[in-house]
Amino acid sequence: MPRLIDVVDHTNVGTEEFAWREPQEGSGDFRMGSQVIVGESQAAVFVRGGTALDTLGTGRHMLSTANLPILSGLIGLATSGRTPFTADLYFVNLKDMPQVGWGTSTPIVMETPGKGLGAVLLITHGVIDIGIDEPMLFVKQYAVGRPYVTMNDIKDRVQAMLLGEIAMLIGASGAQSIPDANKLLGDLEGAMLAKLNEKFRALGLRIKAVESNPFTAKDVTADEMRNYVSLDMWERVQRLNIAQTAAGNQGAGGTLASAGLGLGVGQSIAASMNPEQAALQQQMAQQQMMMNQMMMNMMNKQGGNAPASAPVSDNPQTKEES
Repeated sequence: MPRLIDVVDHTNVGTEEFAWREPQEGSGDFRMGSQVIVGESQAAVFVRGGTALDTLGTGRHMLSTANLPILSGLIGLATSGRTPFTADLYFVNLKDMPQVGWGTSTPIVMETPGKGLGAVLLITHGVIDIGIDEPMLFVKQYAVGRPYVTMNDIKDRVQAMLLGEIAMLIGASGAQSIPDANKLLGDLEGAMLAKLNEKFRALGLRIKAVESNPFTAKDVTADEMRNYVSLDMWERVQRLNIAQTAAGNQGAGGTLASAGLGLGVGQSIAASMNPEQAALQQQMAQQQMMMNQMMMNMMNKQGGNAPASAPVSDNPQTKEES
């Protein structure tokens, strides 16, 4: 049977602790008149039947229907009633947690239409200052049914949300280069930070500050790129690789024409990936084909003008007899 709690507090707060249940073993027995001492930068949330009900702020509280209106109404207690009731009590740490590390465990894909392979894999790392904004919401999302919650328990989700929001903001900004993306990082303390916090507030959290190292491009092979980009982009990359291989393989067909064909195909595909340079690429391909044709004509002409060998006489002369 849960023990009857007359006075309760939580003073030994861990450095990465967000929430702590009293008692740790499970629900405790409280009654109107029990005292709950809530420390500085703390809140206390009562939970019953898996539902977060009432919140107490900093100070010494004698439980009553006045400060537990939802819980007291639920269990039907009269004012000054002494009937024990069972509940979980969570102490929530409201201090900001500074210098929490984060990083791109999965690269952020930035589309770069018409440039290179059509995408860049952005990687970076940094730190955030994070804290609890709404104790009730946080307890509902993470703490109910658990003895305690630390930063380590929610870090993966926080990082996934942070990276997801940054990726969406980069995509919506129209950034198509690493310098463009890094300009956005400089705004993480302004409008971009407010945008990030829209999602985190739904979980009772807030991000006070974000610090990040500049984005760099992750160096990957063509096969690894397949794990990050769309199928259409992957197929275009493959076609470009094939064309570039053909352009460099002058032995394909054994003629200058085959080398020129490979170069022309490579330039054609590259131009399709960069429409702004299509005319220039087409002109270069035409010049290359003309040069190849001229060289072949010259070779043929030289072969046709080679001196013919002397005809063989039916009556070969012999040396004059001495």
